[in-house]
Amino acid sequence: MDQPDKKASRLYVLDTNVLIHDPTALYHFDEHDVVIPMTVLEELDKHKNGNRDIARSARQVSRTLSDLTQDTRFIDIDRGIPLPRAAGESGRLRFLYYDNLAVQDPLYASADNRLLAEISRLRDERPDASVILVTKDINLRVKAAARNIPVEDYLGDRAFDDSDAMSEGAAVYPCDYPRNGHAAPLWDHLNVEVSVERADGRTFYRLKGDIPETWHTGMLVADDENSAGFEAVVRKLSPGSATLEPLDDYRRRSDIWGIHAHDSRQNFTLNLLMDPDIDLVTIAGNAGTGKTFMTLAAAFQQTLDQRRFERIMFTRAPVAMGEDIGYLPGTEEEKMAPWMGAFHDNMDNLLRDESGDSSWEDAATRELIGARVQILAPSFMRGRTLNDTLLIIDEAQNFTPKQLKALISRAGHNTKIVCLGNVGQIDTPYLTASTCGLAAVVERFRDWPHAGHITLKSVERSRLALAAEALL
Repeated sequence: MDQPDKKASRLYVLDTNVLIHDPTALYHFDEHDVVIPMTVLEELDKHKNGNRDIARSARQVSRTLSDLTQDTRFIDIDRGIPLPRAAGESGRLRFLYYDNLAVQDPLYASADNRLLAEISRLRDERPDASVILVTKDINLRVKAAARNIPVEDYLGDRAFDDSDAMSEGAAVYPCDYPRNGHAAPLWDHLNVEVSVERADGRTFYRLKGDIPETWHTGMLVADDENSAGFEAVVRKLSPGSATLEPLDDYRRRSDIWGIHAHDSRQNFTLNLLMDPDIDLVTIAGNAGTGKTFMTLAAAFQQTLDQRRFERIMFTRAPVAMGEDIGYLPGTEEEKMAPWMGAFHDNMDNLLRDESGDSSWEDAATRELIGARVQILAPSFMRGRTLNDTLLIIDEAQNFTPKQLKALISRAGHNTKIVCLGNVGQIDTPYLTASTCGLAAVVERFRDWPHAGHITLKSVERSRLALAAEALL
């Protein structure tokens, strides 16, 4: 395919299929201008009716364009409408319309041919800029190449990792030498003075010196991923000083409902879940890293054994991975049942004994668990105040920031909220790894001392699940 000229400015012309594929594509071209031809607007108008995903995407694009053009004058549209951007120079949105295009010519009966004609004319009018067509249509890319029009595939939908969209919540300093007789390698990486203090039965490390800029309150600091070395949480942070508190060891010394941590990130996760000073926990990670499994174990420990909470509430966005299967009969809990497969699978695994047999069928166990666990739809949480509750929000990446705000603000006295998710598995149309609610919550609460976040990395499910995450 033809490559664009290396000119100072670029004009990216978006095809209809790009906007249908990703309604937020307008915002993914950094400081460059985005052009939408009238042919594309007409195609979007044809697709906007119906309940299929393509119709929802077309309507979302129309709403986005309506918001951008609201309260703008013609002269502003002619100059280009600034596209909001978090940082750096903003690009502009431009519309392309030629009323004297030879539409009577049979050649232009095809929307693809009209689009190519519009791009060719724009390129002639703007010799100072590189005009580039962006489309996911292979045939259109071939046509564009034949007419010497620079063309690119849309790559804004590449697979995102949780670390691309949010902080990992951990600073791990690898050990490059045998640990025998040596201090924790963490101190070799830092230019700080360290003093140890004890207060109220707890140990604290006071650090003074060059504190890394990437550190923040509530993050994990460890000297190895897999071996039980020095592991601590940042309790306080200020310019030139930090306070670390060592973590409890859930690898060998103790367990949570019979489960142990396998690495430093899992150990940190269990510490966050069991810490009474942490009110909000966010856990990200690929499928099979143990997010729901560890959260349920900690929830049962604190509710059934320690009696710290009176109930466990479990909710998630009822968003299908593919086409909606339609109406679900029954009560609210019965309607939510198809979405709760992860909850029941992990429940079954937690109730297995050492021989592998499950006590899930035991009536007494069912009654005990059922009395403490509530499964609710997020749609009916508005206006509620949750006291003495551990609220688990699963698949949090499928919520918008506004929806997660509505759920988190339900917290009352003695309530802890745990958000679980993976930005690589977003099923909600119009949300991306950087705009979903999970990423927003992680970044907004990063420096709040009563919140903690960790991104899990080791897949515990199976070698096939590990291969799928790596290869797909």
